[in-house]
Amino acid sequence: MNADTKITIRAEDLDYNIDYNDSYSDNYNESCCGGPGCDQESSMHFDSIFIPVLYSVALVVGLLGNGLVLVVLWKKRLSMNASDIFFLHLSLADILLLLTLPFWAVEAANEWIFGTVLCKLTGALFKINFYCGIFMLSCISLDRYLSIVHAVQMYSRKKPVVTHCCCLMVWLFCLLFSIPDWIFLKDSKDSRRQDRIECVQVYSSYSWHLATRLLYHMLGFVLPALIMLFCYSCILLRLRRGSQHKHKKRAIRVIVALVVAFFIHWTPYNITLIIDTIQTNVTNNTSNQTPCESTTALDVAITATSTLAYLHCCVHPVIYVGLVSRKSFLWSESVDTSHTSAF
Repeated sequence: MNADTKITIRAEDLDYNIDYNDSYSDNYNESCCGGPGCDQESSMHFDSIFIPVLYSVALVVGLLGNGLVLVVLWKKRLSMNASDIFFLHLSLADILLLLTLPFWAVEAANEWIFGTVLCKLTGALFKINFYCGIFMLSCISLDRYLSIVHAVQMYSRKKPVVTHCCCLMVWLFCLLFSIPDWIFLKDSKDSRRQDRIECVQVYSSYSWHLATRLLYHMLGFVLPALIMLFCYSCILLRLRRGSQHKHKKRAIRVIVALVVAFFIHWTPYNITLIIDTIQTNVTNNTSNQTPCESTTALDVAITATSTLAYLHCCVHPVIYVGLVSRKSFLWSESVDTSHTSAF
């Protein structure tokens, strides 16, 4: 389990009065975490088997796939368009994210043995490339939307440095989003999980927990989803107005594949996190105790859906190489005989 899927809030880290500490600690640890008798042994067993196996598969498949994309792009490096450059940075982000998976696999199988410094570094690197991958998909969507629907080229092929500078801004933007991880990530013992040391976010208050969750939901899923839905809906409408030749059909398949892949991988995880956020908020503001079975089931659900979400970085190469690389890249093929270009 990685740093995004587990939250620890310790009462001793709170800088408030004693009355607030007592009520907050009791409410969070007993209500949210299933009470003192809920040790999460079954979810730990699930994690120790499920995560190492799936992350190992994702690492091998993802590195091979994204490596193939880099090889293909290198061969056409002198004729890359803006979308190719965005996919180049997307593949780099996917590779860097995949390289963090062995650390989380070791933690799931045993415990975190790498210390706080590497915990912060690995967690922040994971978060940077996680956001970068999603934002690069949004940039690709906007670029294709402007090119196909409005016949506007955001970036000149003759000046690829402009596109690379835009990608650099995205990387810096994602670096800002990793600041909470640099601050709150640390190796800490979890009393619910047999005092295992884990790399988790230890917040000073529930407000920070809620704020980072809302930031993730809005910028990590809702905003990119709205951008992709709007852009690709407009593109599909634009494509359907012309003649149905084979290039257009291929472009539509790529568009549908990108959108479907995004929502299949990320929707379950976000729904599960929303449920976890709501449950934590309810139990934090009431005296109701969440049953241990419900807490365990939610932990297992977060593990399963987060793993499915992270496997998304293995799908990008399949879409790009398997569907786009046919004789020539659909990124630069004409939709019609006019000035527009499609996937």
